[in-house]
Amino acid sequence: MSDPQQNDLQKALAGVRAEIDGIDGELLRLLNARACCAQKVGEIKAEHGEAGHIYRPEREAQVLRRLQDTNPGPLTDEHITFFFREVMSACLSLEEPLGIAFLGPLGSFSGSAATKHFGHAANLLPEASIDDVFREVESGHAHYAVVPVENSTEGAIGRTMDLLLGTPLKICGEVVLRIHQNLLTTEADLSQITKVYSHAQSLAQCHEWLNRNLPGIPRVSVSSNSLAAQMAAEEKGVAAIAGEAAAERYKLPKLVENIEDEPNNTTRFLVLGKHDSGISGRDKTSLIMSAPNRTGALHELLLPLSTAGVSMSRLESRPAKNALWEYVFYVDIEGHRDDPAVKAALEKLAGHAAYLKVLGSYPVAVY
Repeated sequence: MSDPQQNDLQKALAGVRAEIDGIDGELLRLLNARACCAQKVGEIKAEHGEAGHIYRPEREAQVLRRLQDTNPGPLTDEHITFFFREVMSACLSLEEPLGIAFLGPLGSFSGSAATKHFGHAANLLPEASIDDVFREVESGHAHYAVVPVENSTEGAIGRTMDLLLGTPLKICGEVVLRIHQNLLTTEADLSQITKVYSHAQSLAQCHEWLNRNLPGIPRVSVSSNSLAAQMAAEEKGVAAIAGEAAAERYKLPKLVENIEDEPNNTTRFLVLGKHDSGISGRDKTSLIMSAPNRTGALHELLLPLSTAGVSMSRLESRPAKNALWEYVFYVDIEGHRDDPAVKAALEKLAGHAAYLKVLGSYPVAVY
């Protein structure tokens, strides 16, 4: 390139970079102005005796949806959502960093879901079991819990559903996480692998790939993918099935990427706290109910929803713990419990159900 051309290039780049520097300076000013407003919100809440309620799921969902609706690009809605979640996370931490309990260790999919929803400014609290995650929030040692509830290929997470039956906690949000499974190992070739560790759900999600590529190799179920990665990092000849976060955390190479059998493999997580959410405008309500043991009882149980025009998006049965061959039903319906149609349906449902527990109303996940 000749000198004149080089000079023109540098001049053009310098102009754009100066513009970027100016925008960055304005962004910095605006971000701090936003943080000051967030602090004022905290002060106003404190004056009115609501200092403990710094996280409002419905408000966050409304902000993110409005930003997506007005986003002109070229940044995608996903980029915008990620950026503003981090901004809101940092602003909330000025009042008090939120403590988020999840199934650990660090690097698990549950940890990734917690970070996706609450941002990097939250204080992540890894626990050894889903039971411990519930207990940490019930005891007040953590503000919120993030627990897996269902996977698109393997179905419901039984332990989470069983614990929902007895917990006083409320569902106040949901997170949907695209699950990419990777084979992590320090070995250089599949032929050197003598054992595979992972959570039972992940082993099931990669069942066919394992049959084709590692036939006959023992598969060992452990409490989390992150623990599997930790063990694979310490044992020779061992591989783990886990996600990107675990690979980074334990510095394990990805021998094979994206080994899940279903390309759209997705897990849904619930956010649990001591309160549910206000109306956001696009909400979901989860409940548990049981029907009397007689013919047509389930039809009668669902009739109030149909009559009120309330759509049901999920129906799952689980064995009741207090009687043999009795079942409870986990139901997700569209709308908030304070929406007139939903409220009317729940009132009628209470008269039909042998047992009814509203787990919470919360915003539909914002991607």
